[in-house]
Formats: sequence, C-alpha cells, structure tokens
Amino acid sequence: MSIRIFITGGTFDKEYNELNGQLYFKDTHLHDLLELGRNKTDVEIRTLMMVDSLEMTDEDRELIVHQCNNADEDKIVITHGTDTMSETAAILAKKVKGKTVVLTGAMIPIKFGSSDGLFNLGSALAFAQTLPPGVYVAMNGRYFNALNVRKNKQTGMFEEIN
Repeated sequence: MSIRIFITGGTFDKEYNELNGQLYFKDTHLHDLLELGRNKTDVEIRTLMMVDSLEMTDEDRELIVHQCNNADEDKIVITHGTDTMSETAAILAKKVKGKTVVLTGAMIPIKFGSSDGLFNLGSALAFAQTLPPGVYVAMNGRYFNALNVRKNKQTGMFEEIN
C-alpha cells in the first residue's frame, strides 16, 4: 500500500535569502525529510506547485482536487501552506470521496533547523494510514476534520471550530 504525497509549497518548502531576508521557493525538501525521518512507508511523490498558500488560486485548488480524485492511491498526504490550509481542506472534503486525505505544513521553514515540519509530516503519514476515508488537517501531533478546523492567527496553532 503506497501513500501519494502531493507538494504544493507553503512555508514547509521555503528557503531564506540571506542577502535580502526574503523567503522564496527553490525545490522541495520532502525527499530529505523522509530520509531524515527514516521513513519506511512506500510513498509516491509529485510536486503540483510551489506557492505560498496566500497566493493559491481557485484553479490551483481545483488541480489539487483533480489530482486527488485521479490518484491510484487511496491514502494521500498534501504539504500545504498553513494560512489557507483550512480553506483547501474544506474544498477537498466536498469534492474528494472514498480516500483518506491529510493536509499538513509547517509554521517555520524546514531550512531554519527548528521547524515543526518533520514532526508534522511524520504525523500526517501515520494519520493517513490509520484514519478512515475523509479529509483531515494534521498539525502539532493532532488531526482535525477538514470542515471543523481553523488556524488561530493569535496563537499560531490549529484548533477545532465548535
């Protein structure tokens, strides 16, 4: 059983430009993270886009929906920026059926060395293997139903919506 991993960008894959202090995209760090985490789960990786989630368009989200629906695998992990992760998750929950889809990301870029990304990726892979079909957000060791989650901009944590 293989897990499909779709890469969409977000803080997870950002690099830091030491000259001007800006964050930018160069390439995904996912392969390095899987090696660092000593992953033994069979995964198939595909980069769909490398964008900040604040710049993600409706067309980008439709591409993610299309790729999820057409993936051979029924377990999918998506790396995504945290600012609009809940929005993408809600769209996927309405349009993707019969698959377990887990979105995850990082609050701190992987390249900073103190990122939460490695832990979040490992959690997302575990949740994808154990949760029933549906769409979820996995951050900080917790999972949330896609239609019942938001990022709290004051705390920087994901939380359940009551």
